[in-house]
Amino acid sequence: MTRSKTPEDTRARILETAERMFAEHGVFSVSNRQISDEAGLGNNTAVSYHFGSKAELVRAIYLRHSEPVERMREKAVAEHAGSTELRDWLACVVLPYTHHLASLGSNSWYARFVVQLMTEPKLRELDLVDMGQTPLQHTITDELHRCLPGLTPEVLAERDEMARALIVHMCARREQNLPENSTDIWDVVATGLIDALAGLYLAPASR
Repeated sequence: MTRSKTPEDTRARILETAERMFAEHGVFSVSNRQISDEAGLGNNTAVSYHFGSKAELVRAIYLRHSEPVERMREKAVAEHAGSTELRDWLACVVLPYTHHLASLGSNSWYARFVVQLMTEPKLRELDLVDMGQTPLQHTITDELHRCLPGLTPEVLAERDEMARALIVHMCARREQNLPENSTDIWDVVATGLIDALAGLYLAPASR
C-alpha cells in the first residue's frame, strides 16, 4: 500500500482499516499497532497520534457514519410530519440506517461494528455513543408512541429496546452475507424489518 500523503488521508485510512478489523475480530481483540500495520502506515504510533485512545477511535468511526444517517433521518421526519400511521414512523427508524448501509456498497463493515457498540459491555460502560438519544430520534420515538395509546410507558420502553436489537442484529447478519456488487438487498431488509416491527409494537401486552 502507498503511504498517505496528508494527515486527512492517514486519518481516513486508519478509520477504514479499524472499522473493518473491529467488525471482523472485535474492538478489544485488535491493537493500535495492528491497525497501523494493516493500514500500511509504517508508523506504529500513527493511531495514537491521530486519535489518542482506542475509545476516541471508536467514537470517530461511529460519528463518521452517524452524521449522514442523521441527515437522512431529518428528511424522513420532515416527510412524515403530522402522520398518525405507525408504519410511517417505523420507516423513519429503519430507512435512514438501511439507506446508509446501501450507500456503503457491497463491501461494508459498519453494521457489524454497531453490533459491538450495543452488545459489548466494556463499550457500553464507556458510553462512547448515545444510541437512540439524538433529538430527532426522541421526536421519532414520541410520534411512534402516539400511534400506540393502549401500551403503558414500561411496555413501550421494552419494545423500543427489542426494536433496536432486532434492527442492529438483522442488519449485521445481512451485511455479513451481502451479495457481491449488489446493495438492492437493503430495500428487502428494510421492508422485512418494518413489517416485523409493526407486529412487535401492535402485539397485545399481557398483564
